[in-house]
Formats: sequence, C-alpha cells, structure tokens
Amino acid sequence: MYYYEPRITLLAKPTFTAPEHLGVAWLGESTAGEQLAEFAGRLCYMSQKNPARRTTRDYLQNIKKQGHGSVLEHANYSLLFEGVSRSLTHELVRHRAGFAYSQLSQRYVDEKDASFVVPPAVAGDEALESAWRSQVDAALASYIALVEQLMERYAWVGDKVHRRKMAREAARGVLPNSTETKIVVTANARAWRTMLELRSSEGAELEIRRLAVATLRLLAAEAPGFFSDFEIYVGEDRREAARVGFHKV
Repeated sequence: MYYYEPRITLLAKPTFTAPEHLGVAWLGESTAGEQLAEFAGRLCYMSQKNPARRTTRDYLQNIKKQGHGSVLEHANYSLLFEGVSRSLTHELVRHRAGFAYSQLSQRYVDEKDASFVVPPAVAGDEALESAWRSQVDAALASYIALVEQLMERYAWVGDKVHRRKMAREAARGVLPNSTETKIVVTANARAWRTMLELRSSEGAELEIRRLAVATLRLLAAEAPGFFSDFEIYVGEDRREAARVGFHKV
C-alpha cells in the first residue's frame, strides 16, 4: 500500500470537573480542555466571578496575546498518526518538552507487508514515482529474503519469538525511510502549538508540513480557544502552510 496522505485519529482529550466551591462564571461555548485552562488561569488571581465577563474563548485569546501559555499545559490531546514515514517520525520525536510517544516497533512487528509513504515531492510525477516505487519494492524484497536467511542462521536459538526479533532487527536495516509507521503522540496544548508553528511553516519538510496542517485542522476544530490564531494559507510553492498570530505562547 502506498500512502499519499496521513491518517489522524483523536484518541483522547481532557475532561474537567469544576469544583463547586470555586465555581467559574462560564460564558460562551467551550470544551472541557478550554474550561480547564481558563479555570487554571483564573485561580491564579481568584477571578472566578469573571469580572470582565469574557467568554472562555475570549479569555484564552487574551491569554495567548499576553503570552501566559503555562495554563495551556494542563490540557492534553492524544493523536494516532498513520500513513506517515519513519523519516517524518525521526523529525517529530525531536519535540520533547510536553510530548510523549509510542511508535510501532520494526524489531517486533514483521514488515513483510509494509506500506510506504510517497514523498510529496515525488507524488504526481509519473517517472519519479515509478523510479521511487522500484527502489522501495526492491528494498522490501531484500528485507523478506534477509529475514528468511537470518531465521535459518539463528536456528540454534530455541526461543522462536526471540529468534524472529533477532532476524527482524537485522533485516530492518535495508528498509527505506519511506516505510510507513504508526505512532501515538500525546502533548499538551502549549507543546502542540510550538510543534505546529514550526512544522507547518513554508520552510518545513513537505511531509511533516502536510501532517502539521492536517493536525492543526483537527485540533482547531476540537479546541478553537487554543488554536484560533493560526491561519492556513497556500504558500509560494502552492502547498498549504500555516502561520501563527501569537508566537511563543
């Protein structure tokens, strides 16, 4: 299977139970994650009565404008990314503060039926894509052959599960960066903002930029109060990119 777009699934989002003795005068439409951030911010100044009569999303807009992003760290969102390459995840996991990752193991999982992610720069060009497919197909064939040969070489290993791991961990070296992988990513809203600002820009690598724009759409629909200052536009290269209104929140 060849992927031309990532698949993103929202796995988990915040819940919030407001304490009765510190109730906030909520105004406007909001999600649990947005309310959690507003509650945390108001607790700092005991402004639960909402003297300025701001809606939750207006309150969060002011938080972003003032750069008080620490309250956004209370709201965590977990996403499943599929149809992304190991080249992409190599870049993604460089985002450390506020992030947690769990990625498919090539050492344990058999990749004989591996899928591949077509690089955006190659996709749509018949000659380039044909040449690329020939390379990844050959690499997959080499992997399958190596696993079979290594299973024979390690025949002396009594534990078959361990023997398979030994074979696959050696054979995976021939698989290309374009091999499709799956990864669960959890991060707080502030960390997501930082990642999205960097990876959705026109200077970002094309595949992770595509993922960042798609992720931004999902998170902005889920929690507009955290991401409403991002703007998606078409860059000079005629591909979608995004820019943020309030930097380094």
